[in-house]
Amino acid sequence: MESFSTVIRTASHEQHVEAETSTFMSDLLGGRLGVDAYARYTEQLWFVYAALESGAERLASDAVAGPFIKPELFRLAALEHDLAHLRGPDWRAGLSALPATLAYANRVRECAEQWPAGYIAHHYTRYLGDLSGGQIIRDKAERTWGFAKKGDGVRFYVFEGIDNPAAFKRGYRELLDAVRADDLEKQRIVAECQGAFALNSAVFRGLGAEFSLSA
Repeated sequence: MESFSTVIRTASHEQHVEAETSTFMSDLLGGRLGVDAYARYTEQLWFVYAALESGAERLASDAVAGPFIKPELFRLAALEHDLAHLRGPDWRAGLSALPATLAYANRVRECAEQWPAGYIAHHYTRYLGDLSGGQIIRDKAERTWGFAKKGDGVRFYVFEGIDNPAAFKRGYRELLDAVRADDLEKQRIVAECQGAFALNSAVFRGLGAEFSLSA
């Protein structure tokens, strides 16, 4: 029988590829957009991670979601550091969420408050993505816009508390395999994971409309 971590990865593969190959992300990573587009994307991430991490402390004692709450993953402080670098000390004053970002953040918050197993789906899609594909974004950003290696502007992608990302991801998948949920609940987690990628893709579409190269 396939492990749950394999099931969740396979089931969300299509949505994952769709998000990764969105027009906005392709243009951003292809160096066809300016640093303003990167900053705008970073702003959207702030709303999502504020939702993810504001409920984390309360979930730490939850039987289902608790094992996943690891402070070394937290990204909000790093995001705020990056935004101060990208937008200046008053970055909060100009912060605005796209409608798709608000929908995404609201869903994350809803799961954090009402459905810890669903929260795991969002936790998985975000943090494991940051540890994996996020490193490609960091490398491209450093080379395209001249940020210092692992420095201001790309700190979001730097996990200083994780020495061995491959071992960490292995351990994370073991947590998924051991998740306290029956088969029906696991199916719901998989569906929520697919939904998380869809919400993420909607944010990319919104950003793509703002930074359209054909406009």
